[in-house]
Amino acid sequence: MIRVAVVIGKMHAGGKKKLVMEYYRHIDRNQVQFDFLCDSDSNSVPKEEIEALGGRVYMIPPYQNIFQNMNAMKVLFCENKYQILHGYNSTMNIFAMFVGKQCGIPVRINESISMGHKSDKKNILKNLLRPFSRCFATHYVSNGEVCGRWQFGNKIFDTGKVMVFKTVIDTDKHKFEPKIRERCRREFGLEDNIVIGHIGRLTAQKNTLFIIDIFKEITKKESKAKLLIVGHGELEEDMLNKIKSYGIGDRVLFLGMREDIEQFYNAMDCFLLPSLYEGLPVVGVEAECCGLPVFFSTEIPRESSPCNDLGFFLDLHKSAQEWAEEILLNTKRLIELRRSREVDVRAAGFDSKEEAIKLSKFYISQKTEG
Repeated sequence: MIRVAVVIGKMHAGGKKKLVMEYYRHIDRNQVQFDFLCDSDSNSVPKEEIEALGGRVYMIPPYQNIFQNMNAMKVLFCENKYQILHGYNSTMNIFAMFVGKQCGIPVRINESISMGHKSDKKNILKNLLRPFSRCFATHYVSNGEVCGRWQFGNKIFDTGKVMVFKTVIDTDKHKFEPKIRERCRREFGLEDNIVIGHIGRLTAQKNTLFIIDIFKEITKKESKAKLLIVGHGELEEDMLNKIKSYGIGDRVLFLGMREDIEQFYNAMDCFLLPSLYEGLPVVGVEAECCGLPVFFSTEIPRESSPCNDLGFFLDLHKSAQEWAEEILLNTKRLIELRRSREVDVRAAGFDSKEEAIKLSKFYISQKTEG
């Protein structure tokens, strides 16, 4: 059996966790197993599930304490004598790749799953490290074309040296279920409403406060509109204050962080994702799989929309009123046409079961070649 050292960095609820766990749940675990190396300040490590599936979890010092972090990796790499190292921490992978090379790990995979943005101060380090992304790695991987080109460069991508293993979802789990929709809308008092939805971290990157601005404009035009938000983050208090200042508290259902999100996709009538930047957001794929129209910002790669008729890309220079008009126009038009889109999402290469087979074969081929 091949045991892969999977370096996660911070494992919080969100896209990175979903991406890695979807692959892990569906790889051939008789031939491939994962050891997860997570920063100790991670807040959503599914330790029990991982161990039940035969994996191991190691909590190591966070990357802010970089020397302790690297030393902990060195100890684990040498003790367990891994043949494959797979880093899911984008440009921060350079540290794991360096330690892996020092410890003699022959296959070192640097994966890009996100991008940086010059307006986000948190991404200063990410942008500084980007030119060194090809150092110490033996293989380059990305979750989509845009991320691959951003981190590794157009020249490397165009020569075919960057493999793409897409952001994947369980398409069966996220298909549209009318009975679940009816039950969820009844339970949360949404039966007669047009439900505008968002699931994600409440951060500047996700443009959370602009979502509230948009919804305020929607309420001026549609008396039955309600906003459903699932998530948490540093902008939560600012978001709640803005909702209160706009006097729309009775029109907003804020549910905090939850794991049972599939039912809410069913309950929604559209999904908002006006992010300042993204890699390939898993929530967009999940929403479209459930038949929802998704309103992306134009800062998000178009490959994030597997169903062309459901993905709408709006410029962030447009006003909240213009977003509201576009959202209501298309949402009302598509409500009666709602159907499950798991077949389309699967055909576009976003199904975890099918893509996990490819990843398993890749790992196994590396052992054979080695």
